[in-house]
Amino acid sequence: RDVGKHITVNQMLAKDSVKSRLGSEHGLSYTEFSYMLLQANDFRHLAAVHDVELQMGGSDQWGNITAGIDLIRKTLSRSVHGLTWPLVTKSDGTKFGKTADGAVWLDPARTSPYQFRQFWVQQADADVARYFPQFSLRPIAECREILTAHAAKPELREAQRLLAHEITAMVHGDDAARAADEVASILFGGDPTQASAAGFAAIAHEVPSSRLSNLPDDMAQLLVDTSVCGSKSEARRTIEQGGVRLNGAVVSLDTKPAEVAPLHARYLLLRRGKTTYHLIDRGA
Repeated sequence: RDVGKHITVNQMLAKDSVKSRLGSEHGLSYTEFSYMLLQANDFRHLAAVHDVELQMGGSDQWGNITAGIDLIRKTLSRSVHGLTWPLVTKSDGTKFGKTADGAVWLDPARTSPYQFRQFWVQQADADVARYFPQFSLRPIAECREILTAHAAKPELREAQRLLAHEITAMVHGDDAARAADEVASILFGGDPTQASAAGFAAIAHEVPSSRLSNLPDDMAQLLVDTSVCGSKSEARRTIEQGGVRLNGAVVSLDTKPAEVAPLHARYLLLRRGKTTYHLIDRGA
């Protein structure tokens, strides 16, 4: 009541954000409609208790922010301010940063640096052409040169890779960005012997892994122990077909896992086919 009496329904309906939703196919729920009052009161509370004078957000928040500005003017007799910026959208008009599994987070505990990198690498050509000058700190002229070269050979995805590395470094640091690049290289068929210890530590968060200090003498048994294969017969058959690699080298039934030198004195990377991996950590 203390909030609602200061804001009329006509004022709320006049907001562009409300009018656009009312005219859309999906309409506007009462919860979404009334949320404007909650956000306005939040702004009022922050202004009264913490002297907050500026609220920032995406352009879709403009109506809610201005409602808060009006509420503060009426109840506190103070002038505060709002700042919005255009929402970043994909070429199909949907919000940027949304995937089938949810939002892409800056927190590495929610979205790992590798997953963050891959989000950018997987952007469509039409999107990266817009995102590169928006997000890169390179001079605009250099951005244009990169995009021109990319347009000539889009299958290389060089623009996506450059932007992915730059933004990952910006968010997570240079070391994490380099490790994420190494993870991508290895998981897409690169030579694991060229990866750093930090790269392997990052891989452990992206593929099944286990700590094994003692390894079996039988290569087929190792595949079963690590669940790369469901049975020894399947493991033997896969090995005989040349479908298993250990630290990048094709193994045979005679390969003894314990005799294979671990990379960085601790890591063994099993690969079955092109996409199934298991990282073995033998300990520091």
